[in-house]
Amino acid sequence: MASTLELVLLYLVAAVLGVVVCRSLRLPPMLGYLVVGVLIGPNALAFAQDSAGVKYLAEFGVVFLMFVIGLEFNLPKLRSMRTLVFGLGLSQVSLTMAGTLAGHGLLVWAYATFLGKTWQMGWQGAVVLGGAIAMSSTAIVVKLMAERLEMESEHGKRVMGVLLFQDLAVVPLLVLIPALGSSGEDLMIAMGLAALKAGALLTLLLVGGQRVMRWWLTLVARRKSEELFMLNLLLVTLGLAYLTEHAGLSLALGAFVAGMLVAETEYKHQVETDIRPFHDVLLGLFFITIGMKLDWRPVLDQWALVLLLTTLPIIAKFVLVAALARGFGAQPGVALRTGLYLAQAGEFGFVLLTLGADRGLVAPEWMSPVLASMVLSMLATPFLILYSNRIVNRLSASDWLMQSVALTTIAKKAIATEKHVIICGYGRSGQNLARLLQPEGIPYMALDLDPDRVRQAAAAGQSVVFGDAARLPSLMAAGLNRAAAVVVSYHDTPSALKILDLVRAHAPKVPVIVRTIDDSDIEKLRAAGATEVVPEAIEGSLMLAGHALALVGVPMKRVIRITRDARDARYSLLRGYFHGADDDTVQELDQARLKSVTIPDAARCVGQTLDAQALHAVGVSVVSVRRAHGGVLAPAPEMVLQAADTLVLSGLPEPLALAEEKLLRG
Repeated sequence: MASTLELVLLYLVAAVLGVVVCRSLRLPPMLGYLVVGVLIGPNALAFAQDSAGVKYLAEFGVVFLMFVIGLEFNLPKLRSMRTLVFGLGLSQVSLTMAGTLAGHGLLVWAYATFLGKTWQMGWQGAVVLGGAIAMSSTAIVVKLMAERLEMESEHGKRVMGVLLFQDLAVVPLLVLIPALGSSGEDLMIAMGLAALKAGALLTLLLVGGQRVMRWWLTLVARRKSEELFMLNLLLVTLGLAYLTEHAGLSLALGAFVAGMLVAETEYKHQVETDIRPFHDVLLGLFFITIGMKLDWRPVLDQWALVLLLTTLPIIAKFVLVAALARGFGAQPGVALRTGLYLAQAGEFGFVLLTLGADRGLVAPEWMSPVLASMVLSMLATPFLILYSNRIVNRLSASDWLMQSVALTTIAKKAIATEKHVIICGYGRSGQNLARLLQPEGIPYMALDLDPDRVRQAAAAGQSVVFGDAARLPSLMAAGLNRAAAVVVSYHDTPSALKILDLVRAHAPKVPVIVRTIDDSDIEKLRAAGATEVVPEAIEGSLMLAGHALALVGVPMKRVIRITRDARDARYSLLRGYFHGADDDTVQELDQARLKSVTIPDAARCVGQTLDAQALHAVGVSVVSVRRAHGGVLAPAPEMVLQAADTLVLSGLPEPLALAEEKLLRG
């Protein structure tokens, strides 16, 4: 029997190896946890046993998963997506569970009629399986959509709506499944009692809980102790989980409520950052224990059943979701993509299945085949999404036609354009760039995936079209071979690397400028072919430094030289751009500069107008006036000066000294 320390080390080594392999293959870490759980479990290498202590510790992973889901739950988001969430999402979960129950009824009838036997699983087990099958993997799908820049696409919005409802549907299922363990008349009593307790507890917590939570977190935050804030966060999460468990419900339900209460406070984002390490590590342990339940021997013996359990739910969910999306007004291609993205099993499916097995609703002999099928469906997800365009084009001729029309629209706008700039992404940075290009008479073509933004910008006469800049057809239609430059205006390194690869392969002479948040990916992007990489954090700090230096009286020429030298160290394109100006000569005295002067209480000018100071007579102008309360005002001749006002003056060194002396005179 291994010691506790040996077990901990074993789990850590297995988890690290699993995550490293999955990261190398660009797969979600969750799959790595499942695989290493299978390998080290009692049914394979038998390095670890599925002990009660490990199970209880793994439950905390589910607790923190539900807490994070609660944090993301907010009424404005639900309200804005209500048609997709409570229309498409509710229909998908309800019909999937209804279909599973119908299939169960058909099997009961077929076994009794043709085989003279009784089907082993009860309808309660079918409810558990239906709930598990209805779930899709939020972790895998959201990650892949973010990498492919599809979050704001038509199918992306529908996928997110369904995933959001699936997350919410877990809450009543966590209440329902334990109640299903009763039998006969006790079942209805147990279900009614569970619903009553859940309703009463949720009402009590949500009605007065938000005020209490805000008051308590504010009280803790005022102590300015990160350690105390973290301990309090764990106390709240586990404390509410404890309350709901002892009310006969589940740990996960209490954690979900805790997340909802914290989400309504101003500490939400800090909490998300603090809780993430616990969430990731404990959830990884939960998936390892799920993998340990998988026995590979019956899976091999029943490979046909596993294959059937893998393919049948994928096909059924794909058809159902695609049909529902089409019924809710989606175009055929959008509906098919939505179905493909949601066809797999999900992490909450494991939670519901494990809960059902613990209550005796799912027979042990079904666990390994069902778990294996769920893992295989999740492994297939990256490939389904990767080849989704090919699959949709084969199934829907109209989608191919729609894509052709979109590319034709891009090509039509760009056909008479050359020596233009292709702007990838038309957010704030892309729009600001376009505004600077227009006065210089430089043509541009912007590609963006937000249909609302594209429609509004195009209606305003701007050269922007709907298109994915990370796809070669869109870039070629935008005139890549004729372009003067390509600018990636959004900070997404994986997508920027795709664009760089396409440009390097098909238009290697076209320069590419890439925007990033910081300088962590500069070398990677330059190695991929970026002509220049512009980090926001560095540019922001340079602008801050430039303004600060100017306002404390450093000559503008020297400010320019200092910021130029800093840029020289970062950007090869700008090296030498300002060379020829020498700030270290006597000419520096002839350069205008800024100076800040704060008026003391005893100054003679207090209570007088700005015009009465006649600063212009000595060759000084006032750039701005900052009041004592912090407000910044534009200077006006009739403005009355007050004590503690700060005037920003512009002029040559000698006149500035005279103006300062005049303003400070008592």
